Amino acid sequence: MQERSSVADLTAVLRSELNRYSSGEKLPSSRALVERFRASPVTVSRAVAQLAAEGLVVTRPGSGAFRAHPRTGGRPSADTSWQEVSLNGDGGPEVVPRTVDASGLLVTLTPPPTGVVEFNGGYLHSSLQPERAMAAALARAGRRPGAWSRPPTDGLTELRAWFAREIGPTFTAADVLITAGGQSALATALRALAQPGAPVLVESPTYPGMLAAARAAGLRPVPVPMDADGVRPELLAAAFAATGARVLVCQPLFHNPTGTVLAEARRGEVVRIAREAGAFVVEDDFARHLVHDDAGPLPAALAADDPDGVVVHVCSLTKATSPSFRVGALAARGPVLERLRAIQVVDSLFVPRPLQEAALELVGSPAWGRHLRSVSAELRIRRTAMVAELRRELPGLALPHIPAGGGNLWARLPDSGGGADESAMVAAALRAGVAVAPGRPYFCAEPPSPQVRLSFVAVAGIAEITEGVRRLCTAWAGLLDT
Repeated sequence: MQERSSVADLTAVLRSELNRYSSGEKLPSSRALVERFRASPVTVSRAVAQLAAEGLVVTRPGSGAFRAHPRTGGRPSADTSWQEVSLNGDGGPEVVPRTVDASGLLVTLTPPPTGVVEFNGGYLHSSLQPERAMAAALARAGRRPGAWSRPPTDGLTELRAWFAREIGPTFTAADVLITAGGQSALATALRALAQPGAPVLVESPTYPGMLAAARAAGLRPVPVPMDADGVRPELLAAAFAATGARVLVCQPLFHNPTGTVLAEARRGEVVRIAREAGAFVVEDDFARHLVHDDAGPLPAALAADDPDGVVVHVCSLTKATSPSFRVGALAARGPVLERLRAIQVVDSLFVPRPLQEAALELVGSPAWGRHLRSVSAELRIRRTAMVAELRRELPGLALPHIPAGGGNLWARLPDSGGGADESAMVAAALRAGVAVAPGRPYFCAEPPSPQVRLSFVAVAGIAEITEGVRRLCTAWAGLLDT
């Protein structure tokens, strides 16, 4: 019998037998259930996790599983006990090669040759960075008492409190760990939440740096398709059921690379589906400070509406400042926070105190608000210019979604008759003097069509966008002539 069928069968039997126990009474131990049903420990742990997700069972670290008390109406109190099973369940015997392909990430990190228009960059151009404000913040930070002493391993309390306020009103400094940027936070979360060999659900397409981090941790990325409203809930539920995954990684706000925003009607549904699967949602909130000034009010972070510790939140100051200003945060509730803390300490000890002090100085200064407003307006101007140029010069290039945040467009290549060759297009563009990011690294499985990612944040301004699109048009015309 397949593992997922065994889990469903055992869950059904245990659910039917719950009436034998009074509220709060302890259930048989996992070892007893293994012996009685001749099931594997993995099957037993997943069945108990499902009952905990349904609110029928409560697990207590070191004590076992107990029949839950009946709910008396209103919103149930926060319950993170389900995490014990999720964190300790075996991901299965399948071995995943630990080789790492960082090429998709290096595309956005490696500066192109001199004179090449950088449509493949992932960070703000120097003209958009708050260089004076950062320099002043670093200078003030260096004069702070104890600035060069060892910081708390979790991060400075004041900085953790600032991030907590940014995430939502129910978060406190105690829920937050300071990290060396968002990539470090993602890598820590993936290692903490899933065992090597386990599946991890990802949006398709998604950020190549996350895929590389998942594979480096020995995980198996499994794609969940998206549409214009974000990840599709019915396919997400099916993916959890088919794989037994315990983790979903998503970018609900200005998703990279598509720029989509998870629809309001889907936000609670995504968290509910994960909760019922006994799984975590890693929310990569990387682009909240890259909102365009025509976006309107932003939705809150998923974590802000999640009392039960389903969502592990990742955010960073890097994208809105400079690639070298690597300060980010992980936020979580329940036992998982201790797991995250331990891995963070083992991997990096702590984020250097002068950088944390500088971050506090920066976000606490009047210059911070001015910078965000300036970037918001400039990104809208650049996005509008790039869209207009592409539609005029390359009308066959499909732009499925025009984002109201982030720094790039996701474009589908036109049909050249024999089928567009993404690799050939990227190479031709570079020969023409414009670097673009190929779409293939954004998929963990077969891509549905040839696509490219075009960034408007890493260029000097409108004139360079115009010139870059002209070169892109030249490259495409050259391909059609061959």
